[in-house]
Amino acid sequence: MELIDVVLVSAALLCSLVAGFLIAFAIVVMPGISTLSDLEFLKTFKAVDRVIQNNQPVFMIIWLGSALAILAAAVVSVWQLAGIDRILVIAAAAIYILGVQLPTVAINIPLNNRLQGSDLEKISEPELIEARKSFENPWLRWNWIRTIIAVLTSAIMIVVCLRTGG
Repeated sequence: MELIDVVLVSAALLCSLVAGFLIAFAIVVMPGISTLSDLEFLKTFKAVDRVIQNNQPVFMIIWLGSALAILAAAVVSVWQLAGIDRILVIAAAAIYILGVQLPTVAINIPLNNRLQGSDLEKISEPELIEARKSFENPWLRWNWIRTIIAVLTSAIMIVVCLRTGG
């Protein structure tokens, strides 16, 4: 197996795992906790996010590994792929970094951090309603955007792997 095969398969696998994680939040976790009261919803999300924020090792390997792998695939593809395959890998890397990783850092993590900094037990019911409203809708919107882009990236990388024999 050549270097290009290793980086293509690694990127496809890790980006697919991220896509699966994001879609699980979109179609199972968030709809499930959306039925909870405002306080329960916010506390539950905080508890789940705390696992991630405590640098859960497998999650961190997958999340950060996906970014490194897709960037490595783009760099290696410049030298080892040609034509449409090179273009697809570079495009996949660009949309993944700009559409999954960047919104995570710029939007979802700041929303999570703001929630983590809230002492939910000490705020009033109207403040809980506002806290949930200002968190849930933007978080869901950007999670769906990240999900769609992660799935698209995974599909592109799988197609390239199939085309190149990776």
